[in-house]
Amino acid sequence: MAGRIEDYALIGDMQTAALVCRDGTVDWLCLPRFDSHAIFAGLLGTGEHGFWRIGPAYAPGAEPPTAARRTYRGDSLILESEWDTPRGTVRVIDFMPPRDGAPQLIRIVEGVSGRVPMRSELRMRFSYGRVVPWVHKQEGRTVAVAGPDSVWFDTEAETYGKALTTYADFTVAPGDRIAFTISWEPSHKEPPGLPEPEQSLEATEHFWREWVEHCTYHGPYREAVVRSLITLKALTYAPTGGIVAAPTTSLPEDIGGVRNWDYRYTWLRDAAITLSSLLRTGYREEARAWREWLLRAVAGDPENLQIMYGIAGERELGEAELDWLPGYENSSPVRVGNGAAHQLQLDVYGEVTEALHLGHMTGLARSDYASVLQLKLIRYLEDHWQEPDEGIWEVRGPRRHFVHSKVMAWVAVDRTIKLIESGDADGPLERWKQLRDDIHRDVCEKGYDKERNTFTQSYGSQELDASLLLIPQMGFLPPDDKRVIGTIEAIQRELSTSDGFILRYPTEGGSEGVDGLPGDEGAFLACSFWMADDLAMIGRVDEARRLFEKLLSLRNDLGLLAEEWDPRLQRQVGNFPQAFSHVPLIDTALRLTASGAYGG
Repeated sequence: MAGRIEDYALIGDMQTAALVCRDGTVDWLCLPRFDSHAIFAGLLGTGEHGFWRIGPAYAPGAEPPTAARRTYRGDSLILESEWDTPRGTVRVIDFMPPRDGAPQLIRIVEGVSGRVPMRSELRMRFSYGRVVPWVHKQEGRTVAVAGPDSVWFDTEAETYGKALTTYADFTVAPGDRIAFTISWEPSHKEPPGLPEPEQSLEATEHFWREWVEHCTYHGPYREAVVRSLITLKALTYAPTGGIVAAPTTSLPEDIGGVRNWDYRYTWLRDAAITLSSLLRTGYREEARAWREWLLRAVAGDPENLQIMYGIAGERELGEAELDWLPGYENSSPVRVGNGAAHQLQLDVYGEVTEALHLGHMTGLARSDYASVLQLKLIRYLEDHWQEPDEGIWEVRGPRRHFVHSKVMAWVAVDRTIKLIESGDADGPLERWKQLRDDIHRDVCEKGYDKERNTFTQSYGSQELDASLLLIPQMGFLPPDDKRVIGTIEAIQRELSTSDGFILRYPTEGGSEGVDGLPGDEGAFLACSFWMADDLAMIGRVDEARRLFEKLLSLRNDLGLLAEEWDPRLQRQVGNFPQAFSHVPLIDTALRLTASGAYGG
């Protein structure tokens, strides 16, 4: 059985990622890309669907022992897990070197004290656990082949096969280091070169140390900010600059429910806010690469902007269900692909334009095509901003006039006006100033409930929505506007959980509500960070700090966050780790640091 979501660590090479549990089991790995088929899918099923465990040997029928300690080595993505056993202490070092050739997952076992019996259990199952590969020896190496894929297993330890699993039993003493590596290669090509684990470890540590040195944030929350930045970097697909929302699919928002989605794609919204956090902390190269990805993805068809694309800019992301996988803790269906790709979400135009604007303001080299794209997006909005859409939360119910969508349409027009006024683009300035005023007036007239002194989720609705917290952050209204303060206080009253975190919107107690889905969900972590931001903006800085530090306490022992927090079960839920949680963590830390609102 898979561990709790927060029991997992992330390792990756900026092209794919693996999740490693506290007991030393890799339960999730897709090769060669984030969105490829998994060769270890035990996370969404059982051990029969693929895993790789390295840890102290244990008795048949017993549970594998969990590590007593684990940490990342400094500011890196190198995981170190330590077990204390009756016979001594052992360390396992897990990492994926930034790729220069075949993708590799390297695991080095190091003896610390005593003599510890160890075991490696490698069960590869291709196509999300459905296909048992042909495993055989070739020139002294173990290779697993199925269709277009081959995975090569290299180690100095003696291995043997049993029950369609490759084992190695060995003992480590102080100073012993025994390495295990798997490498992927298309099955029709020559074998990948022999791995060099120790050199790769040194190079990987150097890569991360050098990358973190570019961080310009040195405030009191540096540890949390740097770990979030490393996580965002790990979710970036290096060859193209695309940024995945998370490296997993179908980790449930509601344990045992149907709210299970594939997040291994590039949402324009998530990627745009990720870009803004990277820019504000000194990472221009990632911002430039994402802008180039955006221009390629949208090229030729900006009027039909999708809300998400594949990591190389692919448009077709058809959704399917994998009925042979029972799902994480029986949360089914397991989905791959995402049918929301062709939804209309007008807010995306605002997020993309805001990201391009921030890049321009922070000195990112000018791109004429980026300016042309921005103007084309506004011309589309000019004709379509009054239409209903599916909104930021990708509801699968009827389209509505979501207030957040209209606000972000205003943002898109406002930032484009600023671009024209700066002299870096030409456009119908007066006409678009009128358009900006029209959208603003429309929102304030139709999306605001005067009696309750709050903006609402959609025109004419009574429900609230945590996305309304972005109104002051986007500059739509100033923080001291009574309508802003009223909205913040209404969301605190009506969308707070018992422990003070924020829900996205009401889910109707398990019945189908605005999102067209049964079941409930946890507190949405991004929304809770937004609340901390807003509280700081309206002068309630001590309250903001307390909420922020309470949110930091939800991170797992390695500083990672999923999408949501289930207040009933007191555990993380949703895909993991989630860019949309780590980005607002960074943003709130920056705001609180600027305001001096932090504890001693």
